[in-house]
Amino acid sequence: MMWPAHAAPGLVVAPDASIGPGVLFGANVTVHEGTVVGEGSSIGDNAVLGKRPVLSARSTSAGEVGRLMLGREVRISAGAVLSAGSELGDDCVVGDLATVRERVAVGDGVVIGRGVCIENDVEIGAWTTIQTNAYITAGTVLEEHVFIAPGVVTTNDNLMGRTERRHALKRGPTVRRGARVGGAVVLLPGIDVGEEAFIGAGAVVIADVPARAVVVGVPARVLREVPADELLDAEA
Repeated sequence: MMWPAHAAPGLVVAPDASIGPGVLFGANVTVHEGTVVGEGSSIGDNAVLGKRPVLSARSTSAGEVGRLMLGREVRISAGAVLSAGSELGDDCVVGDLATVRERVAVGDGVVIGRGVCIENDVEIGAWTTIQTNAYITAGTVLEEHVFIAPGVVTTNDNLMGRTERRHALKRGPTVRRGARVGGAVVLLPGIDVGEEAFIGAGAVVIADVPARAVVVGVPARVLREVPADELLDAEA
């Protein structure tokens, strides 16, 4: 059951938070300072909005953190945690127990599935879908209309925490417009997945993927080209 702000049991809203008209809250929601929740949005039970980052002394993700901003008609499900300093466009959906870290930019109509973890400093284009339990590492770019299947893992550090020179080399993958990434795929640091590419389930991608290529295997290899009738702009 959802309640308007004045009736939601256990709701805690910071005095300087901005709640648009028609927003509905579940039970025990926490809205931290400065958070903006757009008109017509719904926030599920036990969700946390605008959480400030808690970093270790060795963290490489430090930086300025502003306020969390949610667009119109955003739906946040139960137990989701959205950090301060990120922005979600209109009509986004965030699934149960999902996490969105600081300085994440999310376009309109994005779907973030159950248990998805999106780390800091990520860009997600409009109408992209990220399915259950995917891990999107810091510094990743997902362009518009990208499809990320369940259990996908992205990485950003070839040196896995060793040596100081790794800081200048860290970079998440870039997945271009309309690309599709199959279940349990692993994308290595800094690779570029071309526009409309298709990565088969279970692949380990260690090099750039050409636009419209179908790649499969460990390590991933080009199998063929995506058929014309599967492209985003294909004629019906």
